[in-house]
Amino acid sequence: MNLDPFYLSLRLAAVVTAGLLVLGIPLAGWLSQTRWKWKFLVESMVALPIVLPPTVLGYYILVAISPNSWLGSAYLKVFGDTLPFTFQGLVLASLLYSLPFAVQPFLASFESVDLRLSEAAWMLGASRIKTFLTVVLPSSVPGLLTGIVLSFAHTLGEFGVVLLVGGNIPGSTRVVSIAIFDNVQSMEYHEAGQMSLVLLVFSFMVLALVYAVNRRIWAVSPKRF
Repeated sequence: MNLDPFYLSLRLAAVVTAGLLVLGIPLAGWLSQTRWKWKFLVESMVALPIVLPPTVLGYYILVAISPNSWLGSAYLKVFGDTLPFTFQGLVLASLLYSLPFAVQPFLASFESVDLRLSEAAWMLGASRIKTFLTVVLPSSVPGLLTGIVLSFAHTLGEFGVVLLVGGNIPGSTRVVSIAIFDNVQSMEYHEAGQMSLVLLVFSFMVLALVYAVNRRIWAVSPKRF
């Protein structure tokens, strides 16, 4: 079994997950605290990749990062390279595609924190940012872990967006989902089965971890002596 697609997928998932932490925590924090009446539009934009077909999302991302667009032309001028069919392009597309799988668990966790804790911190003179960092974030560890695990797993198994934006370039954009598709197309079912089994086991372990974190089974399970 060729392990190169797995290495590339793991690298992509790690970079995207780190990026989603940087982007998702401030965005979810703002959504949890703002009283802006139009915030539902932002929430709808964040959740859009969940209901939008991956091919549609991938097409619009491909158009948005093409050298003819302002983003693609600016990237070309700064870095001397194009975004489509590159690892960097995959990272950008995966950030957008996996954004709701990080932001929604973050947001749900932030909103579940008892408001009285934040109010107590405000009364003691803490700013909203300090309160968020010292009260809300430490109380939201299970939700943060859920968002991290889900976004990592979702990025690892995505197909439609990466195919349109990255293509199938070995060592650069040929992630494991694309490799499985190629093996099936070539009737190499044994190779495809092995890769699929690895992803199946990994996905089950991810879901088991998420459920364990949310239910905190280690805190409620009876001890055996």
